[in-house]
Amino acid sequence: MSAKYEIIIYWSAEDSAYIAEVPELPGCMADGNSYKKALENAEIVIQEWIETACELGRTIPEPRGRLMYA
Repeated sequence: MSAKYEIIIYWSAEDSAYIAEVPELPGCMADGNSYKKALENAEIVIQEWIETACELGRTIPEPRGRLMYA
């Protein structure tokens, strides 16, 4: 993966899966039955998100690194 976006991974009891969210790419998220699988799936979805944005002529946000939350 060439882009370095922050990925937040957490367990969702409701979904019975790990959820991986990419805050800098709206709507970009993946899941998996393990932490590792959620991360692998997130890396795939990030590339697909970027490819789709390019096809639609949309701006692709630059990775900002670690995001700070209040």
